[in-house]
Amino acid sequence: MNLDLANALISAALNHRRAHGMRPLTIAVIDAGGHLVALQREDGTSNLRAEIAQGKAKGAVAMGLGSRALYNRAQEQPYFINAMNALNGGSLVPVPGGVLILREVMLIGGIGITGDSSDNDEACAMAAIEAQGLVAEPG
Repeated sequence: MNLDLANALISAALNHRRAHGMRPLTIAVIDAGGHLVALQREDGTSNLRAEIAQGKAKGAVAMGLGSRALYNRAQEQPYFINAMNALNGGSLVPVPGGVLILREVMLIGGIGITGDSSDNDEACAMAAIEAQGLVAEPG
C-alpha cells in the first residue's frame, strides 16, 4: 500500500458514492501493518466519522477478517469481540464497511468507510478495491 494507491481507492469509492446517490462519506485506507496511509472526509459528515472509518479498517486488518465477519462474530460471541475491542484500545468497529485489500492472496491493507448505511459503505469499499484490480474481502 502506498499513498498513490490509497488516494486512488478513495477517489474510486467517492465516485461510486456519487453515482449511487449515497450520503457523504469518510474513508480511511491503512497498510497491512495497520498504519493510516490516507483519510478523507467529505463535507457534511459528522466529527466522529474519521475514528469510525479507521476503526472499521484497523479492526479488519488486526483480526484478519472483514468487518462484516466481525459483525457476525459479535452476534455470536459478543464477549470475545468486546475483549478484542479492549485489546485494540476501543477502536475496533465491528460493522460492515471495513474491507481487507489483497493483491492476489497477499494482504496489502484495508479500507474503512462510513457515512451511509453499513451495507452501502461496504459496497463503496468493494467497488473501489475492484476498480484497482485488487481483491476485496469483506468477511
